[in-house]
Amino acid sequence: MKKLSILLMAFALPYLGVSQSIFDKFEDSDHIGTVTINKGMLNLVATMMAHDEDEDTQELIEVANSVNRIKVFMSEDEGASADMSATMKKYVRSSKLEELMKVKDGDTHVNFYIRNGKDDDHVAELLMFVTGIEDKHGRKHGRNFETVLLTMTGDIDLTKVGSLSKRMKLHKGLRKLDEH
Repeated sequence: MKKLSILLMAFALPYLGVSQSIFDKFEDSDHIGTVTINKGMLNLVATMMAHDEDEDTQELIEVANSVNRIKVFMSEDEGASADMSATMKKYVRSSKLEELMKVKDGDTHVNFYIRNGKDDDHVAELLMFVTGIEDKHGRKHGRNFETVLLTMTGDIDLTKVGSLSKRMKLHKGLRKLDEH
């Protein structure tokens, strides 16, 4: 009986505490760029900036301390972008993420989804999906199709994210987070 228990634990161990994301498959793609920022790096940035008394910096530190992981996937390849879109839609349905907002500006579409957190101002996950970014300046071979998938997990205060995006003059769709 003891051997059976050990054997069952050995088989279950890979599934305990190690969460595989549906998006992890993109990390090995030659057609998708990936940026992953883990809690350790976020803590390091927050520590390095801790003595700066600027209000924006202090809000950035609060956001950094509340985030566990940021993953960004980017592609100009239409096939990879289609896979990213299908995978994102499947994830949104299976994870029961709530649509926070949609922004359409010409051919650019921005969708925000959230998983609720401890109260109305906090989310456990923020997912942003952008398609159709067009910037012909500085592009090689005239490519103009871009897809970006960003996911942040933690205990994220939407009022801080919205306030920072407004001050930093990020995409106008992000400013609406401040109104949430």
